[in-house]
Amino acid sequence: MELLYSSSVGLLVACGVFLILRARTFPVVLGLTMLSYAVNLMLFASGRLSLNQAVVLGTREAYADPLPQALVLTAIVIGFAMTAFVVILAIRARADLGNDHVNGIVPTPKPTKKGRKS
Repeated sequence: MELLYSSSVGLLVACGVFLILRARTFPVVLGLTMLSYAVNLMLFASGRLSLNQAVVLGTREAYADPLPQALVLTAIVIGFAMTAFVVILAIRARADLGNDHVNGIVPTPKPTKKGRKS
């Protein structure tokens, strides 16, 4: 179970980093979202995954740790607000610059030599 969980977090991090390194704004937003999901899963796993544990203190001897759950809920709210802000920022940049490249400059294709077929 731990191997599956850690490999899924690693896959989310790898995909998030890959998408952040793209030249367009939409993949960058998706990459940031995937990274935030990976961090949420990592925070949740720090509370030791357990089954059939009491949520409230005092009802059983073993209980689930509420701190990682509270951190994840807070991170979800902050991540949603950040994603909404970045999407609005990307829409505004597209309207002002006329393209959706991260640096605002559209790369020009390299000219080919005349007479050569490529």
